[in-house]
Amino acid sequence: MAEEKKTMQDEAPESRNFIHAFIEEDIGPGGQYEGMTVHTRFPPEPNGYLHIGHCKALTIDFGTAEKYGGLCNLRMDDTNPTKEDEEFVEAIKEDIHWLGFDWGDRFFYGSDYFEEDYRQAVGLIKKGLAYVCQLSPEEFKEYRGSIGVPAKSPYRDRPIEESLDLFARMRAGEFPNGAMTLRAKIDLASGNFNMRDPVLYRINHMHHHRQGDKWCIYPMYDFAHPIQDALEGITHSLCSLEFEAHRPLYNWVIENCDLPSKPRQIEFARLGIDHTVMSKRKLRRLVEDGRVSGWDDPRMPTLCGLRRRGYTPRSIRNFCERIGVAKSANVVEYGFLEHCLREDLNETAQRVMAVLRPVKLTIVNYPEDKHETVTVENNPLDESAGTREVSFSRNLWIEAEDFLPEPVPKYKRLFPGGPECRLKGAYLIRCVGYETDAEGNVTEIKAEYDPDSRGGDPADGRKVKGATIHWVDAATALDAEVRLYDNLFTDADPDAADKDFLECLNPDSLEILTGCKVEASLGSAKPSDHFQFMRQGYFCADSKDAAPDHLVFNRSVSLKDSFKK
Repeated sequence: MAEEKKTMQDEAPESRNFIHAFIEEDIGPGGQYEGMTVHTRFPPEPNGYLHIGHCKALTIDFGTAEKYGGLCNLRMDDTNPTKEDEEFVEAIKEDIHWLGFDWGDRFFYGSDYFEEDYRQAVGLIKKGLAYVCQLSPEEFKEYRGSIGVPAKSPYRDRPIEESLDLFARMRAGEFPNGAMTLRAKIDLASGNFNMRDPVLYRINHMHHHRQGDKWCIYPMYDFAHPIQDALEGITHSLCSLEFEAHRPLYNWVIENCDLPSKPRQIEFARLGIDHTVMSKRKLRRLVEDGRVSGWDDPRMPTLCGLRRRGYTPRSIRNFCERIGVAKSANVVEYGFLEHCLREDLNETAQRVMAVLRPVKLTIVNYPEDKHETVTVENNPLDESAGTREVSFSRNLWIEAEDFLPEPVPKYKRLFPGGPECRLKGAYLIRCVGYETDAEGNVTEIKAEYDPDSRGGDPADGRKVKGATIHWVDAATALDAEVRLYDNLFTDADPDAADKDFLECLNPDSLEILTGCKVEASLGSAKPSDHFQFMRQGYFCADSKDAAPDHLVFNRSVSLKDSFKK
């Protein structure tokens, strides 16, 4: 299916999408759910951490229920014991709560229904709608058929009693993995290959994270999921577009099993974002191969990684709402996700001063024993944010890029004989010299200040041609480590089938700066606090590596908006 690029004109949220239209038809007069409460579910598989793609699905599931005053269940899809773990269960719960959604007392496991799944399968056998098949995996593939060529199974007409006996013995553990499957008897010639007598159960002698060794046969998702939906009273089973071709099987299970309700499946397009991968298998590979520091590495598209980097629930929910709900596959620019974060933090983040690549600035005519404070705004966009006092003295730290011994054209910062520049919230200064080490590196910049220029406006109405420079007082500055992040992949489509995603990794996706200088107030920063480092970007304290004696800040997003409006 052809993909389309999201543009800014698609940015505004739709008040009503095609899912809402279907639901309103269903609950309206004459609809199949007239007078009923809208009931959805979010069914993640606990074999990894939620990522931004799952976030779109869960905002649709929970958000749709919210819109119609309904309910949304959280159900762990743990019907496949491979790599499922309680660690992932707890992480999924934490991520959903962090985004602001809640499932109340409606938390379930797919494995809670194993006994009922088995009972329904037995019922299908008794109706002549399922049979035990002994094709090997190789034979199954060989007999699958092709377009215009029906599939085959020599076991399709196996007597009901024989299938019942073999299925019971499968459950009892008499047969090895791959020896038998239980298949639905539907249509071996169907043009939809999902309906060509699909497998309902397979043998898997593997320990289950909750059921232990009680079961050695496990239901396939396409069989278990509609049963679970019906048992929970789900009205609308919202799922991603790859399940569209599976909908006839979903409906077949609902119609032929003895179930208390009949949910409706509706599909929507999955979220694609450039310069990242959404496959949990590939994300797991990055973690297990040590390409990233863990599932919560701030470069990962996982919700825990985005949270650690400094993304806010509001920015992510805004992102999901503004890209809308589509029926066709689409790819969204990563820059739009950053744009949504930048919008949020611009309104809420406290402005502070931090120098990432420091060089010493000495104001030679400022008294050596003098110390004072200057007033700076916490956030000029929020009147209630107020102001704070920042210490100021003779010796400061400024950015190395704010000085050049020999200026380039149009350079408006410090250089010998250059224009006056303003120190943010403080005085006007002019560079009068500098010192270097044996290698020629600048070690100290010397400047003179105008004592009458304190504050935000040029003194005596003078027009200042130089730039405004941020700084940190050397007497009170704290050392910090700052981590600058870029896209994890250099390729816009590392997930493409013809590419090795590992070869697309960006070697410059993380730059670690040490010896940075920050305001003293940042010594008590918490991961939930968000800051705009003036002229640098938006930052937060790292939730894992930061400590009172080792400050670590992650850049959440730069100040420059790369998203093309």
